[in-house]
Amino acid sequence: MKKAPYDATFSPFRGFTRNEWSKLEDHPLFPVHGIDLSELKALNEPLTMEELEEIYMPMVRFLEIHITHYRRLHNERDEFFKNESRGVPYIIGIAGSVAVGKSTTARVLQKLLSMTPEQPKVTLITTDGFLYPNAELERRGIMNRKGFPESYDAKKLIAFLSAVKSGKEHLEAPVYSHHFYDIVPGAFQTFEMPDIMIVEGINVLQVSSNKHNKKRRVFVSDFFDFSIYVDASEKDLRKWYMDRFVTLQKTTFADTT
Repeated sequence: MKKAPYDATFSPFRGFTRNEWSKLEDHPLFPVHGIDLSELKALNEPLTMEELEEIYMPMVRFLEIHITHYRRLHNERDEFFKNESRGVPYIIGIAGSVAVGKSTTARVLQKLLSMTPEQPKVTLITTDGFLYPNAELERRGIMNRKGFPESYDAKKLIAFLSAVKSGKEHLEAPVYSHHFYDIVPGAFQTFEMPDIMIVEGINVLQVSSNKHNKKRRVFVSDFFDFSIYVDASEKDLRKWYMDRFVTLQKTTFADTT
C-alpha cells in the first residue's frame, strides 16, 4: 500500500502540567486571599485558594492579553475607517459536561476579571434561562430531552447575543429557577452593557453535525471572542454527578411536608 504523503500529526492544543501552568506569566497584581470562596463555588464543586492562585490567576492573565489586543484592534479599526463605533462586550463562552465545574469556573473568572486593574464590568449569563418552559417541552414531547440542544430556544439566545454584539445598551435575559426547575414567567435579568460577558452552558460550543444541510446557519459560538471547554475524565464526571444528585436529594429534593 502506498504511503500517504503526509503522515505527521498536528494538534492545535498545548499541554501543561499544573506546576508548569502555575508558573506562566506574572499573575495579575491584586490580592485574592480576601475572596469568599463560598460565594463562587457551585453545589458539590470544591474550590481552594491554591486553585485560585495556580489555575485561575494565570488564566485571567492570559485572558487579559486577549482582551487588550481585542480592544486595540477595535480602536485601530475605528481609526482606519475614520469613525467612532460603539464599544461592544468581549464575550467568553464556557462549555462542558454536567457536573464538570462550568458554573464554578464561570463565577471565578467573573470575579477575578472584575478585579483586574481596569476593573471592567463583567456579566455572567447562563443558558438555562433560554430553555423552553416545561409546558412547551411537554407540548413538543421532549421533556425527557431537557438539557439537550433541542430543548433550548436557540433563536432567542442568538437574538440576545446579536443584541449584545450590536452594542445595545440595555439588555435583558430570561430567568430560570433551579428551585422549580422551570423558566420564571415574566422575570428577566436586566443589566447595562458590560465590558465583558461570560456565557456558560452545556451546548454553547456545539455546532450542527448535519453534513447534508447546505444552508448557512448561525451558531451561538459565532458570537464568542474566546472559548473555554471544561473537561474531566468520565470516571470523575460520574462520581461528581452522583455526589451532586445525592446532595440534592438531601436538600432541594427533600420532602419537607
